[in-house]
Amino acid sequence: MNQKTFSDQRIIKILDARRGKIVSKTGGWFPGKGVFSHGYSMMDDLVGKKSYFQIVVLNATGKMVSPEFAHWVEVGYSCLSWPDPRIWCNQIGALAGSARASAIAATAMGVLATDSRTYGVYPLKEGVQFIQAALVSHQQGLSAEQIVASVPARGGKPLIIGYIRPIAKGDERIRAMASIAEAYGFPTGPHLQLAMEIERVLQEKYDEGMNINGYVSAVMADHDFCPDEVYQIFTTLVASGVTACYLDTYHQAPDTFLPLRCDDIDYQGVAIRSVPD
Repeated sequence: MNQKTFSDQRIIKILDARRGKIVSKTGGWFPGKGVFSHGYSMMDDLVGKKSYFQIVVLNATGKMVSPEFAHWVEVGYSCLSWPDPRIWCNQIGALAGSARASAIAATAMGVLATDSRTYGVYPLKEGVQFIQAALVSHQQGLSAEQIVASVPARGGKPLIIGYIRPIAKGDERIRAMASIAEAYGFPTGPHLQLAMEIERVLQEKYDEGMNINGYVSAVMADHDFCPDEVYQIFTTLVASGVTACYLDTYHQAPDTFLPLRCDDIDYQGVAIRSVPD
């Protein structure tokens, strides 16, 4: 904070008004009155009456969604929290188990690793940003082909967040989530429709398709969630898979997960040298 801020009487007045107080627009516990979240009484309106994932979305966005949509979000958590220690965030959990850290520390560290621009939850935010901007362009006259052509390429293919999978082609998780959406009668909204048109172009020209990120981003956009809200809803997306990988190595001999010999390391620094007298 610079000197100007310290002497700004308007800021000082705001800070003085908050001395010894916690100000919240979300809610809190009021002894004798109840616990509240975004205008709902936790005990009277939510606990035992709304699902956990309805409360997750409420706490993250202030919006109360239907039980059906909350279940669809829950399915998304299941699809994106695999107990495979090869996945980067799960490796952290597995290493923590091998090192005998606590389950909470391991899971928290694994979740923190998903705050990445390449993998994890942050790309969902960028996926919503992309499909929302793409729909605006589409409504202004651009075709799906023109939208794909306008995206910078890498390795000869357009680099579109929510499309192309690094290891396998196709994405079985989309089928799982789409079947739930169909069972609940969710309509195919304009964002998802455009997302599928973009996928068609990519399949025809590059033999690539949509991944789970693109699908979830489009459906969330069709349900009027903004990028930040989507990011907030899926904050702990990978937690269960991280915990599973932690327990796997915790019950094995310590320090045996992905061990390395010294000669496994490709050291390219300064050569070995004698310590000066």
